[in-house]
Amino acid sequence: MSISLYSQKIETIPLWESEIPYAISNSNYTELPTYEGDLLVRISKVSIPTLTVFTPKKSTANGTAVVIYPGGGYQHLAMHKEGTKVGAWLSSLGITAFVLKYRLPSDAIMTQKTIGPLQDAQEAMRYIRRHAADYKLDVNKIGVLGFSAGGHLAATLSTHYKDRVYESDNTSAKPDFSILIYPVISMKNELTHNGSRVHLLGENPSEENILYYSNELQVDDNTPPTFLVHATNDKSVPVENSVHYYLALKKHKIDTEMHLFEKGGHGFGLSKDDIHLHWKDNCENWLKAHDLIP
Repeated sequence: MSISLYSQKIETIPLWESEIPYAISNSNYTELPTYEGDLLVRISKVSIPTLTVFTPKKSTANGTAVVIYPGGGYQHLAMHKEGTKVGAWLSSLGITAFVLKYRLPSDAIMTQKTIGPLQDAQEAMRYIRRHAADYKLDVNKIGVLGFSAGGHLAATLSTHYKDRVYESDNTSAKPDFSILIYPVISMKNELTHNGSRVHLLGENPSEENILYYSNELQVDDNTPPTFLVHATNDKSVPVENSVHYYLALKKHKIDTEMHLFEKGGHGFGLSKDDIHLHWKDNCENWLKAHDLIP
């Protein structure tokens, strides 16, 4: 499907070019989209993952790509505020943006629900690298941007990109950089967003899974450079999630920048005008400093 919105070319394509790994066929499990007019604002019960591609104008395209992971507590996806709206912004910077509609953890359609979103995240990176020439991309400038639980998935990919969660070719799934906005980072009791943890790991997760998906514990010397944004008064995802991830990155001498705002709460998306919470300029400067945009 190809449509024209936001003055950019937009198309939606299936993520998996073959069968979805470890999937369970279930005709009773159907996606539940919510629209405002013709605009898809959120979706739950995702079973068919897709990539919505925002292609910038040829005159501004710079070869950088970003995969966007909307948030929603691993229960739904905020497809507009943390998806298509973000794709339009990145495309205006000359970045080719891919909004990933990833599968949400469910025993009804997955034999191993805890790895379902990570499978989609890895395959999205591999798909883009395989097709980099088609989109005129630099294979060394493909990053991720995630909000809330989508930030957890982006951080999970950034720390578990080498983990073999399905049979794949040798194309790298490693992001070259990550942008995490009010991210869930940890699954530990004192830090996590409980709804995200329950939906991903279940009501009584094993200690092994808690540690595996606590990404502040998984950082190493090869974790990608990271840009972090969080509000100190976030009552849903404690700001300590970003702080702990920042400190882990700093310990391993990974290039990182963090912006903490006094107010803003949770879910402010690209901006919050009433309190002048605008992180986009900071992010654009960071992208320039890392030679990802001119």
